[in-house]
Amino acid sequence: MSQHTVSAFDKDLDQLRQLVTDMGALVTSGIDDAMNALVARHHSLAWQVVSNDRQIDELDARIEKLVVQTLALRAPMADDLREIVAAMKISSVVERIGDYAKNIAKRVPLISHIAVDEPLTLLPPMSQIAREMVKDALDAFAAQDPDKALLVIERDHMVDDFYNSIFRAVVTFMIENPKTISECAHILFVAKNLERVGDHATNAAEMVYYAATGQHPPERQRGGDFPSHKGE
Repeated sequence: MSQHTVSAFDKDLDQLRQLVTDMGALVTSGIDDAMNALVARHHSLAWQVVSNDRQIDELDARIEKLVVQTLALRAPMADDLREIVAAMKISSVVERIGDYAKNIAKRVPLISHIAVDEPLTLLPPMSQIAREMVKDALDAFAAQDPDKALLVIERDHMVDDFYNSIFRAVVTFMIENPKTISECAHILFVAKNLERVGDHATNAAEMVYYAATGQHPPERQRGGDFPSHKGE
């Protein structure tokens, strides 16, 4: 390729990386805000998370458009091709993570009128791990760092273990407090969404590893007592 073409291609790659980074910042902030709204019963903050989801969708569409344009005009090969395709796949995964944050935020009004503080205390540490996995997977993509991607993959079992612990704790709480069954069901829904955030962060990290190395990461162990449907 000519120097001009190489320069234009590098600009496209830089723009793709920046768009994915921007998208990731919105999503990780959405996870934090959704969890803070849930714990504090903060309805306006929850609604803000729901409203901001449109920005994430718009970034996803911009990334897809730029990927198609770059593939058509630059005809990349090998490492460059893998990175561009990974950007499109990862943006789709991140968009789905944004949906999970929105789903959590929508639950805030449904559990805010009754005291279920004990089960709620279990969710923030699980959310923190899932959020950090998302951030680290996207940082690994920006740096094309397969080692950092592997560290994300290795943490997937931690989120699964949290989900299993929360499931048991919430079921026990419901048995002891039958009037809270409806609210506790929503808490289980939130925990499941966080478990899916961890799964999707792991999927993104696997894509980063492949884009950087051309090889699939080692097969990971599926932790937990309750089977998780990774293709959801």
